[in-house]
Amino acid sequence: MKKEDKITAIAELTVQFKQYNNIYISDSSGLSASADNSFRRELHKNGIKMVIAKNTLIQKAMENSGRDFSGLFGTLKGTSALMFSDDIKAPAKAIKTFRKKAEKPSLKGAWIDSDVFLGDASLDALISLKTKNELIGEIIGLLQSPAKNVISGLQSGGNKLAGIIKTLSERAS
Repeated sequence: MKKEDKITAIAELTVQFKQYNNIYISDSSGLSASADNSFRRELHKNGIKMVIAKNTLIQKAMENSGRDFSGLFGTLKGTSALMFSDDIKAPAKAIKTFRKKAEKPSLKGAWIDSDVFLGDASLDALISLKTKNELIGEIIGLLQSPAKNVISGLQSGGNKLAGIIKTLSERAS
């Protein structure tokens, strides 16, 4: 690879590292060409961008991005496939789904909003992460729950109170 090509590749990767908050590094070595194409199609369907580059270029781009990816530097050995996604768990789900058919790809590491997850064992944890919208929904549900309980209590208490007052008024007559 010529020096100009390396500079261009680093610049393109740097843009990706700045743009995305969810970055996965996987090892897809050993996949047959048809399996690799099938995996790429699956990623594309889920809006995940996959890039394969040399580890030295990946590390330089990470360093140039202005973000702290140092926790992932140790994963940059062997073949590295980068997956960029707007969805937190889409790449993890895609890897897990594809692994029902094949041994690879394996997860080397992931960078999710500045948190680092290392190793294939992190796959289940990444799948169970909640998205921003899911968390907002849960918070709204939690905030609505006490208000609903108070209103429900007042309504049922009001019916009981009305019944007691009616009974007492009928006794007085």
